[in-house]
Formats: sequence, structure tokens, C-alpha cells
Amino acid sequence: MTTLQDTLTSMTDSLSDELVARIERDRAAGWRNPFRTEDADACRRRDRPQDRNRIWRPPFVKDTEKIMHLPAYNRYNGKTQVFSFRSNDDLTRRGLHVQLVARIARDIGYALGLNCDLIEAIGLGHDLGHTPFGHAGERCLNDILHARTGRHFFHNVHSVRVMDVLYGRNITLQTLDGALTHNGEYEQRVFELSGLSGFPEFDRIVESCYETGDIAIGHLRPATLEACVVRISDIIAYVGRDRQDAIEAGLLDEDAFEDGLGGGYNSWILSRASVDIIEHSYGKNRIEMSEGMFSEIRRAKAENYEKIYRSGGVEGERADVLGRAFNLMYEHFLGDLKAEDRSSYIFRHHIDRLEKQLARYNRSYAWRADLDQTVVDYIASMSDGYFTELATKLFPELHFPRRTYINER
Repeated sequence: MTTLQDTLTSMTDSLSDELVARIERDRAAGWRNPFRTEDADACRRRDRPQDRNRIWRPPFVKDTEKIMHLPAYNRYNGKTQVFSFRSNDDLTRRGLHVQLVARIARDIGYALGLNCDLIEAIGLGHDLGHTPFGHAGERCLNDILHARTGRHFFHNVHSVRVMDVLYGRNITLQTLDGALTHNGEYEQRVFELSGLSGFPEFDRIVESCYETGDIAIGHLRPATLEACVVRISDIIAYVGRDRQDAIEAGLLDEDAFEDGLGGGYNSWILSRASVDIIEHSYGKNRIEMSEGMFSEIRRAKAENYEKIYRSGGVEGERADVLGRAFNLMYEHFLGDLKAEDRSSYIFRHHIDRLEKQLARYNRSYAWRADLDQTVVDYIASMSDGYFTELATKLFPELHFPRRTYINER
């Protein structure tokens, strides 16, 4: 009978000799992957002279730079990856997570001959729409918005809004599509391309995500191989790292996981999964992995849900205070918008700043058009610390769990 340990031991951390020889021959012959996204394919909503391709600053490099200069990018480091009320400086924050995703995806993309500039842009921008308090905050905001309007909130959809609407940075269709379709909660063994035709179709897809939520999001497919690589790299980046963080936070012991690798699983999955994807995707018009690796990723992810995500972070008793805080904040700022109270934080820290940013591009923030969406924009933009301090200031009766730096275990 084959055990889990036997299965893991059988998975290699190096490419086959045959594929290595093929890659070396292809590179020596100047081979270029015919399925990669070329710089010339970059498509933007507006044809602005400053966004046109230049030999020293290709289009997807521009996307990366635009993303890194957004206030939303700077706030990554104040946003939860998994553990919201533990301030241990060694725990992963969302800023590190997106860097890990971009790094893993670039390694895979380089071996496959893909456009690594596009991969980096998608990797660094894919979580710009994430709420404070990670997926728990995302669920709170979705519940409120859906109850009020029938529309849905998902961070991948909001990442597109942050880049495309709230900051109006004229990001390429390829990068926006990669952010929209990155959602690592929907794992697949084979990623085939969507055949996206352009911005009109993309906008219809985004709208369907607002209208139907999981029904639309669960069927999203990337339009580029680069986006496919980022999507699977998102899972690879967190499935092992979250285990290391759970052990560092004192939630679990090293021997808590079925595979027996403890925090070492992160190193194991990084090397094996990357090799497996390269081995099964090289030269193809799709990104895929072996049945064995796909099964292992699903198994490890399911174990994480059982032992980490449903047990730590802001789950359990902390969900009550968090849900109440989101509801109170939402109603408070909706009232300020209706009253046009310019002294409110939603004006001073959100609307006024966005309008100033957008004015540089001769655009404006249509915050009056949908007050619910404006409140969502503001709350989603908050870091954990900003949300907690503001909620406590406005509603002293709220009692958030004390943030802890020191693990006593």
C-alpha cells in the first residue's frame, strides 16, 4: 500500500535530463516560445503618448512601475495574509506574499520562455483589491454589500477596479486580466486560455462577477500563459508558507501535518511544483501539472483549511467582533456620504486623495454615482491597523483582540 510519504518521496525536485537537453538546444538555436505574450501585444484603454512602447521601458515594465507607485501597493504591508491579531514580525504580510508569487511565477515563466515582465506585473498587482483582515474581511464586506445591493465583493475583481478605475493608471488588458483571473481558491490541473477578445468582453466579464459572484468567478480563465503561471504560483506561494507561519505563531507544532514535513513543506512544494509544471508545460499552449502534483496540492490545501484557516487568523470568536465592526463602519460612512459631511474620514482620507490622484490624468472619481460602492472602496483600501484604530475611535464599545508580538510557546 502506497503511503503519503511514499508519494512525496517519489516526486522529483529536478527536471528530466531529456527536457534539460531540449531547453539547452532551444536556447542555443534562439527559440522563442510562440505562445508567449509579446510586448507588441500590450493593449491599453487609452492611447497616451507616455504609455507607448519604448525599447528601454517595455509595456509590462511600465505596468509594474505604475503598480508599485500606487498607495494601495504601499498598504500591502499593513494587510493580513492569514494571522490578523498576531503582530510577530516574522509572519507573512500580504506585501511579502505578492513578492513570493511574482518570484515563483518568474522562475517558472523563465524556464518556459514566457514574458517575465508581464508575470511580474500580474504577480505584484493581483492582490491590490484585498481587504484588511484577509479573507475574513473579504467575506464581511461581501455579506454587507450583497445584502444591501445584491452585488458581490471579491478581492480579485476589486484589484481590477483599484488599478483601472480608482487610480485610472491605464494598465494593460493583459495585466488586468491576470489580476481578475488569479484567484487561487479555484485550483485546476490544466489551465487553458480564454481567448479574450478585448476590453469590451473583459468589462462584461467583470460586471458578471459583480452580479453573480462565485458562479462567474469559478469559471474565470486567464487570457495569457503568463496569467496562468501566476494563478498556480499563488497557491504554491501560500500553501507551504502559511504552514510555516502557523508554526511560528504557535498555533501548531512541527509534527501537526500528515506529510510529516512541518515548516519544511514550503521548501518541498516550491521546488517540486515548479519542476512539475515546467516538465508538463514546456512548449505547450497551456499550463498544466501532473495528476500526482495536482492531487498533492489539493490535499495540502485541504489540510491547511482544516488546521489553519478555520482554526486561526480571525476565525471563531473573533469573527463576531470583526463582522460587527465592518457593519458599523459601513453604515457610519454611508451616512456621511449621504450627508456630504466633508469632515468625515471617508472624504479626507479617501475621496479627496483619490480625486487629487485622478486629476493628474484628467479623470474624476464618480463617488456619488454609487454610494455603496464608494464605502466598499474605502473600507477595502484600509490596512488592518488603520481599520482597527478608526473603528475603535468611532465605536469605543468595540473590543478587538489584543495584538500579540510574543509567542509564549
